[in-house]
Amino acid sequence: MSGVHIREVDADGDDQRLDRWFRRIFPHVPQGRIEKMCRKGEIRVEGGRVKPSTRLVEGQKVRIPPLPTPDEAAKKRAERVHVSEADAKMIQSCVIYKDDDIIVLNKPAGLAVQGGSNQTRHVDGMAEALRFGLESRPKLVHRLDKDTSGVLLLARNGQAAKGLTQAFRNKFTQKIYWALVAGHPEQQVGTIRFGLVKQAGHGPHGAGEKMICIPPREIDETPGAKRATTDFVVIETVGKRATWLGLAPITGRTHQLRAHLAEIGCPIAGDGKYGGSSQVNEGDGWGAQLGGAITKKMQLHARSIRLKHPRSGKEMFFEAPLPDHMQRTWDFFNWNLKWAPKDPFEIYE
Repeated sequence: MSGVHIREVDADGDDQRLDRWFRRIFPHVPQGRIEKMCRKGEIRVEGGRVKPSTRLVEGQKVRIPPLPTPDEAAKKRAERVHVSEADAKMIQSCVIYKDDDIIVLNKPAGLAVQGGSNQTRHVDGMAEALRFGLESRPKLVHRLDKDTSGVLLLARNGQAAKGLTQAFRNKFTQKIYWALVAGHPEQQVGTIRFGLVKQAGHGPHGAGEKMICIPPREIDETPGAKRATTDFVVIETVGKRATWLGLAPITGRTHQLRAHLAEIGCPIAGDGKYGGSSQVNEGDGWGAQLGGAITKKMQLHARSIRLKHPRSGKEMFFEAPLPDHMQRTWDFFNWNLKWAPKDPFEIYE
């Protein structure tokens, strides 16, 4: 176990997230441990408390708390973390594209992207099974909620990770989500601009936190509130009972799509956190459970992403098939996937 020491941010760490810089310097320290050390104030930058997402500047001094040695960490991983043959086969079957720089997955609904409170089975922990002959395992460059399925990108080297991270931050990517929502929006196409502020959960260490919507005019006066923008378009409807929406998140806030849609009275079907797990929408009420033959699982899917390849610059488009529970819903409503163009917003531009 090492002692407390100070490390200066090098040129490679300039404008890099603290957690990613930390993982590059100390690859044996897991993400969950980094987040915990930040919460407890054990990791500090220039003497101040920081979040894992804090952007570093070259020359800054980072306080490094006592850490296990790589051998100690490896021993613990061998004792506590193991990618089973079944999980390795499962995560490899999720690959819809790979080359020397990127891997694209169709993440299953119900599988967390990273570890956290009571999350021991997640994509990041299975990344060892996605090396495919390379020395280093692929790295996450964006996130999806546990119960959201669909397109998830991983970078297979540092250059790709930096390029993809910048592309997401600078909005050089186009992400399209599909959702089944209860009810029907007032407009065929529109934009939701409510700000979001975090409300602590009631579980251990704030587990179960939610995002609360803030009217645009109140964002600047609300501590912790951040601006958030979501475009939506109606693709198909079942009267006013349920709607198939195409969604484009312009910003990337936590639970943004779920909170925004619930705020306009159209919660995502099956979303117990924002739609009320016990509330059944029977056509004239409000709630996320449609009842009948419709599953109670959340029906939100990251359908596609369009981006430029981080090395070649070539424009690429990836599309993920619907998960089984959503496909059954689409079949129940006799909705044809071909009814939705790759970019459902293009006819309104």
